[in-house]
Amino acid sequence: MLQHIARAHPIIQQTFKEASEALRYDLWALVENGPEEKLNQTEYTQPALLTAGVALWRLWLNEKQERPIVLAGHSLGEYTALVCAGALNFKDAVGLVALRGRLMQEAVPAGTGAMAAILGLDQETVRAICEEGARLNEVVAPANYNGLEQIVVSGHVAAVLRVIEKAKTRGAKRVVRLQVSVPAHCILMKPAALLLKNALNEIPFKLPFIPVIQNADVSMHHSVERIRQALVEQLYQPVRWVEIIRLIVLDGITMVIECGPGTVLSNLNKRIETTLQCQPLSNGEALCP
Repeated sequence: MLQHIARAHPIIQQTFKEASEALRYDLWALVENGPEEKLNQTEYTQPALLTAGVALWRLWLNEKQERPIVLAGHSLGEYTALVCAGALNFKDAVGLVALRGRLMQEAVPAGTGAMAAILGLDQETVRAICEEGARLNEVVAPANYNGLEQIVVSGHVAAVLRVIEKAKTRGAKRVVRLQVSVPAHCILMKPAALLLKNALNEIPFKLPFIPVIQNADVSMHHSVERIRQALVEQLYQPVRWVEIIRLIVLDGITMVIECGPGTVLSNLNKRIETTLQCQPLSNGEALCP
């Protein structure tokens, strides 16, 4: 994660050092050396992803000295966006997302929840399959609207497995059960969200100096209270990424810079809006003159 770009730009490791001080363990060493099983636990994954995003944002500002018109983040990336927009202190955010990960893990016993990505079916079909796949004591619902025909579902294991089979019979191009430890963005995360709300209320927030489109309601909020509440709702509501990208395009934006350790969002964005130019910072190309 960012190893190649960190060699040329010290600000990457400096940012990870700040995060390590807040977390009281060496985050850079964990990211670079593992063990992978530990890094894949959500309470460690979340601070790593947040820190990588903020590090790339700082590098972008240093190299380009340009600020975007609007910011948005996919799921955990919403916290990164709020840090970059000055709404949330970086060290506060690092501790907050580590707690978020722990609360998510504790909300659902290991082996109880699952997530799966469905490719090739539209939103209405996936929603209908989820209704068919749910049972009295089991839930499953769309968790991430990542594309017009790329939707992630989340819920109890048995319900998700039923949806996987139903999606195949309805003609899905591909169905993949995700290797995740928690069923994010579904009602099973409501208990974690309520506990997270208490932590959010203890952390100072400011109004962002760049508008941030938040996941739960695809809105840019102008009150600290509403920003906090949107973060609470985000934990158990679906990520409406298709609507976010369409709103960005509607505002006349033609280029999106991805601040993250990879190109996942750039690939999704191009499929949602084919005219949108997308440049991931992690490959270094967007930083070139």
